[in-house]
Formats: sequence, structure tokens, C-alpha cells
Amino acid sequence: MPVLGALWLGYAAVRVELVAHRQPTRSADVAVVLGAAQYDGTPSGALAGRLDRAARLYRDGMVGVIIVTGGNQPGDRTTEGMTGFVYLRDRGVPESALLVENGSSNTWEQLLATELILDEHGLTSTILVSDPSHGRRLLDTAAELGIEAQVAPTDAPTTWRQRVRESVGVALGDVTGFRRLAELDR
Repeated sequence: MPVLGALWLGYAAVRVELVAHRQPTRSADVAVVLGAAQYDGTPSGALAGRLDRAARLYRDGMVGVIIVTGGNQPGDRTTEGMTGFVYLRDRGVPESALLVENGSSNTWEQLLATELILDEHGLTSTILVSDPSHGRRLLDTAAELGIEAQVAPTDAPTTWRQRVRESVGVALGDVTGFRRLAELDR
């Protein structure tokens, strides 16, 4: 049994790496920026990298709308989503091209809320923007939710710790489902 588990984890690791630097091959209705830390309205380096990547997709005509996602931590005065909105607006993305989701706390919740926003606005195709190692789990979670998705990773370097974490997450999500995995992570 341990050998089977190790093989499954290895398979997940290969899948994580194969998606880590994949680029979108076609335009989509919307870019979805997965939330990351913000500090009193200032995006962390990870969040700023994701927002900058989404802005490039918008400016290059790959997407017509950007959804920024993410809630807040106890004591925060703003959310990841609102921080992303202000950041992109201040960099020239028109408010009419920005939608905000600000009640989520993990990848599953962000994509579940995104699914509702897509339905509400008649949008169908997405480009999910996050760090390179996060891409495989994003695609698998989106597939579980029925969201048509591609990924657009940032240029952020990936640590071994991130790769291992995502590989374990993908392997477990394959077995339990990504919704259940999010519930176990609380």
C-alpha cells in the first residue's frame, strides 16, 4: 500500500509540473485572479504578481473582464478581492471590466463563487491566474465545478515546499474530490 501511495503522489507531482508553465492558448471571457495575502489594502508580492498577470491578459485582449477573488482574515480592514480591484483600477483597468468576489477563504470557495458570478453575467470561459505550482489544482477544481478553464501562471519562482504541498493537494483531491479536500483543510 505505501508503494501505491508513493506512486500516486509521484504521478500528482508530474501533473503539477506539467501545468506549472502552461500558457493560455486562446482568449476567454474572463480572467479569475485567485486571492492571496494583502496587508491593509497593499497586495503581497504573490497577489501583486497575479494581478499584474491578469492586467497583461486584459491589455493583450485575451480577456474582457477580470474577477478578483478573496476574503479577509480576522482583523483585516479590507479583503483580497477589494485590494485587487483597487490595484487594477489604479493601473488603468476600467471599473466596468472588474468584478469582485470577497467572501471566500480558499481555492474551492473562490472558484465556487466564481461559478455563480459567471452564471450571473453570462460568461463561460475562464483563464485562472495564480502561481505556477497552483495550476493543476485549479484546473481540477474548476473541472469538478464545471468551469471551462485554462491557466495563466505568474512568473513567481516555485519552491520545493510549494510543489510538494500542491502535489499532495492534487493527489488527495483526486481521491476525495476537491470540495471535500477544502472542507478537510479548515
